[in-house]
Amino acid sequence: MLVSGFSLATGAKNSITVNPTERHSTTSLSASGDNDDSTDSTVVTPPTTNTAMSSKPDLYIPLSLDEMVKQTSAAMEDAMAQGKNRQIVRILLPRSSDNDQLLQYYESNVVSSDRTANNLDVKLFPTDETWQGGIMQLYRAASLACQEILRRYSRNASGGVVPRLQEDRSLDESGVDGIGLWITQGASPKDDVSCFVQPSQETVSAIESISNQAGSRLVALLNPQWRIVDDALDKASRSEGAFGKFASFLGGKGGSLRRLEELGFETVFVLEGYVCRGGNVRIVHRFDSEWAVFAENDAGTDYIRVGGMPERPSYQDVDKMLEEKGITLKYARDIGLAPKL
Repeated sequence: MLVSGFSLATGAKNSITVNPTERHSTTSLSASGDNDDSTDSTVVTPPTTNTAMSSKPDLYIPLSLDEMVKQTSAAMEDAMAQGKNRQIVRILLPRSSDNDQLLQYYESNVVSSDRTANNLDVKLFPTDETWQGGIMQLYRAASLACQEILRRYSRNASGGVVPRLQEDRSLDESGVDGIGLWITQGASPKDDVSCFVQPSQETVSAIESISNQAGSRLVALLNPQWRIVDDALDKASRSEGAFGKFASFLGGKGGSLRRLEELGFETVFVLEGYVCRGGNVRIVHRFDSEWAVFAENDAGTDYIRVGGMPERPSYQDVDKMLEEKGITLKYARDIGLAPKL
């Protein structure tokens, strides 16, 4: 694909040429374990661009793709307004909920030509082992979410022209690594956005090339394939010298992250989840907020805030928050040995 704007040589045969709220209330659980009706985290409009740490934005867990798109794009807009034009975003991904094989051996593709983010009957899931199609199934869902986020982010582009979205898959030389690049092109080049979808450590050189050409334009990374937490190899690869280089060679992400940090990349929005005490837990974080932890109620209709921390909470931290709120194992609640959440 040839697109006017940026030129990126990948070092392979091919080269890349690119151009760079809905209301939802979330219940907060009191320390005694009862619902506190006086606490209603309601998002009416995105936070102002001058939001200070002393006036932190309300955080909630989106229940639909459209809600997540609005929440994510609002965080990106606010970060960009503060000069953060190199952004890392991690989100849940949409899956079709209108088939009877969800989470089983086969499920229908969430992407359909006659559907949009506004009418998709979807559920939002973490990027875990339940995606039987692997990295390419994740890419299809992430690509859909990326397009909707970029459309929402660029809705106020200068000239009143809806930006054109273009996908570049030449980054994925094997065709099965689940990596891509989405670019918006509007009336003015200054409004163009480049978003790498599921970039890997091997993509960092391409990210550097695009970033160096983008100037003050936004370059984003959506759902990078490296883990958000460090293991021993990752920590070793952050060190200087031969030992750090060797650890990076073995797969440690420290060297790659250091290169991204030098370019100014920072995390501006995170929405992740996993299972703790048998129930679904969601963690949400903005660049200007703490890390907020929510637990899903037993009806599966909403999420209850159970705590927060200035740094990303570990699994043990989350388990302790649930214990302090009196939230027992889900199976005990299911069979009536403990009160419902």
